Amino acid sequence: MKEQYKIAGMTCAACAVSIESYLKPQDGILEVAVNYPNQSVTIEYDNKIALETIQQKIKEIGYTLILGTSQDTQKAFEELEEKRLASLKSKLVFSAIFSIPIFVMAMFFMGKIPYENWIMMALSLPVLFWSGAEFYTIAWKKLKHFSANMDTLVALSTGIAFLFSVFNTVNPQYFLSKGLMPHVYYESAVIIITLILLGRFLEEKAKSKTSSAIKKLMGLTPKKVMVIRNGEESIINYDEILKGELIILKPGDKVPVDGKVKKGTSFIDESMISGEPIPLEKTKGSKVFAGTINQKGALRIIATKVGNETLLSQIIKLVEQAQSSKPAIQKMADKVAGIFVPIVIGLAILTFALWYFLAPEASLTYALLTPITVLIIACPCALGLATPTALMVGIGKGAEQGILIKDAQSLETAYKIDTLILDKTGTITEGKPQVTNIIWDENIISDTLEKVVLAIESESEHPIAEAIVQHLKASKTPGVTIEAFQSITGLGAEATFENTMYRIGNENLMLQHKINTPHALDQKANALKLEAKTVVYISQQDTVVGIIAVADKIKATTISAIKKLQKIGVNIHMLTGDNEQTAKAIAQQVGIKQFQANVMPAEKGKFVEQLQKQGKVVAMAGDGINDAHALAQADVGIAMGSGTDIAMESAGITLMQSDLKQIVKAVQLSKATMQTIKQNLFWAFIYNLIAIPIAAGILYPFNGFLLNPMIAGAAMSMSSISVLANSLRLKNSVIN
Repeated sequence: MKEQYKIAGMTCAACAVSIESYLKPQDGILEVAVNYPNQSVTIEYDNKIALETIQQKIKEIGYTLILGTSQDTQKAFEELEEKRLASLKSKLVFSAIFSIPIFVMAMFFMGKIPYENWIMMALSLPVLFWSGAEFYTIAWKKLKHFSANMDTLVALSTGIAFLFSVFNTVNPQYFLSKGLMPHVYYESAVIIITLILLGRFLEEKAKSKTSSAIKKLMGLTPKKVMVIRNGEESIINYDEILKGELIILKPGDKVPVDGKVKKGTSFIDESMISGEPIPLEKTKGSKVFAGTINQKGALRIIATKVGNETLLSQIIKLVEQAQSSKPAIQKMADKVAGIFVPIVIGLAILTFALWYFLAPEASLTYALLTPITVLIIACPCALGLATPTALMVGIGKGAEQGILIKDAQSLETAYKIDTLILDKTGTITEGKPQVTNIIWDENIISDTLEKVVLAIESESEHPIAEAIVQHLKASKTPGVTIEAFQSITGLGAEATFENTMYRIGNENLMLQHKINTPHALDQKANALKLEAKTVVYISQQDTVVGIIAVADKIKATTISAIKKLQKIGVNIHMLTGDNEQTAKAIAQQVGIKQFQANVMPAEKGKFVEQLQKQGKVVAMAGDGINDAHALAQADVGIAMGSGTDIAMESAGITLMQSDLKQIVKAVQLSKATMQTIKQNLFWAFIYNLIAIPIAAGILYPFNGFLLNPMIAGAAMSMSSISVLANSLRLKNSVIN
């Protein structure tokens, strides 16, 4: 069983590593992946361990696993985080109120106030043991399980500073007898806690912004819904809707479920699903989707999918999965963060030893002060936040643009693709036949003929006939009453109107009845066939009087999108199960030189594999079940949103607007996200590389400089905030 849950209480990337390392050895746990910025954990487990046991195990090391359905979990998590943010704010304010007097006394009035050390000690107590209590509690829980995180560093540094100061307050004679001043560092301990609480408060506020895409998606469902129960109208909560229930939608209402219209006519804005800006007309039998908005008119719909079954819930799940998945670069950063804390503790011990044994004077004081500074400044938060925050913002920005990224690995890889394979039907083309040309004999008056064609084709069930009917209806062509209609399997149909025989069908139908085709129409028909269009002949008595061309039209944006992709160095192939002539015509029209026709589904996957063996980074775009294998095999699978659920499940990226231009955007988004990650990692590494030696006192032999622990605390917080700010900058990057 594999499920994703929200987890509350994590304060840094090392927390994620701690939870993973604690859960993985448990009997029954198969796989664990914790995502720190998303505050979630994906657990795969078998029947050897109960979910409640896992929850208890996580509680033992100081975190809260929230159980429940996706939307319930998100709601419970948000409530917990709101409480946590409010508590953090209270502790920050409380800490600041007590810390400021200590700071002022230590910096400006040291030695001028009676019992100043005792006063500062008294003021420090509530800061350390109420505002900062969580640091010590979590550090103790970690210690019991032989692990450490950011809280361990804070607890060690402030605890040592406080205990050292208490010793000098209670027994100042010890250092005085050795000729040293008994300095106290209450101000360092309390200001460090205050600054870290401030940094953590700002981080929590910033993190809440990165998950705004999920919140926006969840906000698309209404809180209250009007239904008909027991023959009466009732207003119920959204989560109380039952499958099969009759729901009333008034103008302006959000559709709460996926369903089918039972009564009424209206227009619904489905842009959140299709990207189509024009509202679609809905009548009896039409499908409607949760999260869309009823424009005009009242509707009564029957709920066919509720709660987690709706298309909107699937979209939310895709975004959550993407934000929880870890690419290789994030796994590397997690490993570094996981071993970082023990290394820093080792460096602090080494610093203590070097200062204690080698310092010329005040060796014990410096030996205590410098390790405290090292522990404070070496917080791995910036390092741990570098990759996941950028990915979260990138994935959120993609969702806003209609690019749903199912796994972060796809976002990491998309900018590297050098080969793109396109399916034809539904990807390059619209995926449904449409009338492209109607050509009448120049000696014919077409008005009456169009009416006859509409009447005959309306009786036919052939898909091409349906396309012709839709086209003529759109041009407001009225119908007429025909007689003796007859469908001729594989050829077409015939009927009489005002004692004249009309036939509509393929060339064989005309040949079978020895019907003459005028030379001009014959030439035009042949030209249309070369464009891979299906030609339908219309005869009146024994002469062809017109032809209709039907084709799967190329999407309006396909050609420009292919040009853009080729311009950025992507080599494009087209694979289709269609015949050679049609494949060649379509490939030539859109500017693709490499194409294959009559390709079976399994062959598409093998072709992707062949390119990968040549060292290509391959992306595959398709929309059908026949593309699923290739989508899963490709380095980046891209499903068109108008396609099948299976295609969406197989692909790493889903384009909600079924527009190839979205692939260009996905590549640009991937490039911008990876640039942000690299910038974040660079600054996080450089910060620690420079700051730790300075904190250890490397400059002291040259110029006597020692870093104040308070300044170290401020610098550490600012490094985390700068990484978050850089990631959030991605929200404003231009993707077009």
